[in-house]
Amino acid sequence: MEASTKCICFLAFLVILGINELSVQVHGAGECGKGTSPDREAFKLAPCASAAQDENAAVSSRCCAQVKKIGQNPSCLCAVMLSNTARSSGVNPEVAVTIPKRCNIEDRPIGYKCGAYTLP
Repeated sequence: MEASTKCICFLAFLVILGINELSVQVHGAGECGKGTSPDREAFKLAPCASAAQDENAAVSSRCCAQVKKIGQNPSCLCAVMLSNTARSSGVNPEVAVTIPKRCNIEDRPIGYKCGAYTLP
């Protein structure tokens, strides 16, 4: 019974993600550009999972490379950190916004507002 409930929840998540993808494609370019969504981009930050949950966790070079790439568009980076996919993965937005600084990215968007959070 419990396994079927988890399966149904996972399928519901995939349906919601699919609907979100369709709305991005129908409405044009979003924060992350045409044809992609913050939820899709969030999957690229999988190497950052532990660093986005614990401020004291080490940040991997793979994570830093992805953050630097996505961070070239600060509004996309914020949208990814605050996305439904990130939240459902256990990302703490308050910790996630510290990753660019923890990666020592020199050209990071310092002081950029991500909802209630500010990139340090």
